[in-house]
Parts: sequence; structure tokens; C-alpha cells
Amino acid sequence: MKTFEGYRRENGKIGVRNHVIVINTVGELASFTKKLAQLVPEVIPVSHQTGKAQFPEDLQQTLRTLKGTAGHPNVSAALFLGMGQGDPAEEMVELLKDEGHYVHAIYFYRDKTITDILKEGKLWLEEAVKRSKQEQREIIDITELTIGLECGGSDAWSGVTANPAIGVCSDALIKDGGTSILAETTEAIGAEHILANRSVTSHIAKDFLKIVRDYEKRIRATGEDIRSANPTPGNMAGGLTTLEEKSLGCIKKGGDSPLMEVVNYAQPPTEKGFIFMDTPGYDVESVAGLAAGGAQVVLFSTGKGSPTGSPIVPVIKIGTNPKLYEIMSEHIDVNAGKIVEGINTIEEIGEEIYRRVLDTANGDLTAAEKHKNQEFAIWRLAETM
Repeated sequence: MKTFEGYRRENGKIGVRNHVIVINTVGELASFTKKLAQLVPEVIPVSHQTGKAQFPEDLQQTLRTLKGTAGHPNVSAALFLGMGQGDPAEEMVELLKDEGHYVHAIYFYRDKTITDILKEGKLWLEEAVKRSKQEQREIIDITELTIGLECGGSDAWSGVTANPAIGVCSDALIKDGGTSILAETTEAIGAEHILANRSVTSHIAKDFLKIVRDYEKRIRATGEDIRSANPTPGNMAGGLTTLEEKSLGCIKKGGDSPLMEVVNYAQPPTEKGFIFMDTPGYDVESVAGLAAGGAQVVLFSTGKGSPTGSPIVPVIKIGTNPKLYEIMSEHIDVNAGKIVEGINTIEEIGEEIYRRVLDTANGDLTAAEKHKNQEFAIWRLAETM
């Protein structure tokens, strides 16, 4: 049985990183989040522009993402920056503490100067970093590992090289008892019947088809038709011609395993095996949802060289073609272009990706981590009120 070395949290969840983060609850505090993180080396800022003037569904999605991010097993400690009375950080901190997380909150506009707030935050973060350095890795069974599956900047080779190889890795992990979450609802449109047919029950198939229909309905309400607007201009420049071609290639990341569950954006699965998460096609928001939903590592195929990373999860980049690897090798972890050159088979690259997943879970840094690519954004469903 495969194993890796991870951090076991108080609630039993397993992390492959040991980050200390500072995160804002409302967009007005995004700059202070970055400023406070700069005061303490090794602290990562997780800043965003949401949390206010949102429709109820959007606000709940924002709060679910913030809680899932701060409470992620890759996070050793999290400091919330809140503002005013009744800030959502109050409830989130209590919930996360009850779950065994090391968290704290500081609030602006509550009888403290900004200087005092930054001083308090700096002291707490310094102590959190010291605490994190005392935490030790232990041997963990592979069944505790969850990976997210993502793509960005797809080209005509995506569905021929990188995505099928990711599918090989996904199936292998699931066979070993792990979990794999496929994201991007837009990338399933045109091939939704294939994934629906892989559902273990008719109820799960209906859940999946519903999120696809609901997504299309929201887009049509804006006067757009995703079936004619996709592929994007960038995709077409990379050689993709139709929505169906793009979608058929994208879902190959999910291999051939049966679909066990469909979850909302940033919602942790309750089942093991192959899962689908309802996320947008925009990779930054989609990766944030996968991370908040519990993925400890994300596999990300790219044909155009998207550098997207994450502040809390390692993102492994799989390049689709030899030319991309030639010009962006410092941003690519696995070169699936070797399939095009006849050097390796899809199965061999899939095995290489799996080995890279295990090495990453054991602490090896990905290219995105080395370059400190730490993008973060939360999916919004409606306009600002």
C-alpha cells in the first residue's frame, strides 16, 4: 500500500503543507491582509475582494470558501481580519476552533488603532509560525489523499496527452483508495451525458445534469450562449475547434472511474473515489473551490502555459506539448509533450504524474510554489448589490 508523509491535524484530517495564513473576510481589508503578511516572513496572504454587498447565495458561497480555506488541512494556523460588528469571522473562528483548528480573528473599527491592530496581528502570526515549526510529519496511508483536477489554457493536445495521462493518475489513486475531484462545469458541457452515464446511481446522474443545466441557464439569462462562445479565442488559437472537442478532452482528466458524488463549489465530498465539483471554467476561482473543498494537491494541465497557483495547495503543472515545455519549462512539472514525441506512452506519463503527486505530498515544491504563484479568487454567481 502506498504512503506519504503528512501532517495529522486535531480533527484527523491530513495536510501535505504546514502554512500559516492571514485572510480577510471583506474586500476592504485586502490590502491590510497583504501588509500584515509582509511583517512576518513565511506567512501567506490570502486576499480577495468579496464578502460584502452580495446576494445570499453568493455570500454563503464566499463564507464556505473562506472557512474551507482557513480550515484546510494544509494550513497550520489562520488569522482572520474582520471589520465592524457582526463580522462573519466571529462565527467562523468559533466553528473552526470547535473543529480543532488554530485560528484567531482581529477586527478593525473596534476601539483599536490600525497600528495596534497590525502589532497584535504580527505577534500572533510570529507565535503561529513558531508553533508550526514544531509540528512533525508522520506516515499516512494513500487513502487519506485527495487531488483536484483542473486545466487552463487548453490547446489541441490537451485531450490527447496531458488530460488522458492525468486520467491514468486519477484512476490509479482511486484504485489505491484515494479521492479525485474533477472541476469546471463549463468544461463538461457537450460531454455531460458521458459523465452522467458513469454515475453509480440515477440520483447522482440527475444531480450532475442539473448543475450543467443550471449553469447554462444562468449564462443564457445574460444573453450569452456558452455552446457557441466556447472554445475561447485562446483555445482556438491553440487548435481547438468546437465545444464538444474541448469538453471531450477536458473530462479525460477524470479517467474511467465511476462517479460517486456531485458537490457544490468549495464543498468537501462525503464519499471517496471520483467526485465532480460544480465550479466555473476560470481556473483561479476553480482551484480555490477545489482547495476549499479539501483537495490537498491539484493537477493542472495547460497547453498555453497558465501559471496559476494557489496560496494553500501545491499545484502540479502538466504541459501538453513539446513547444510549451521548451519555452516555459521553469513553470512545468511534468512534460506530457513527450507523448507527442513518442518518448513515453500516456500510461507512462500517468505513472510519472502519480509519482510527482507522492513526491509533492512528501514536501517537494512544485514550480508554482517555487515561483510563489498564489492566486486566489472566489466564484461569484450574481452582480454586486
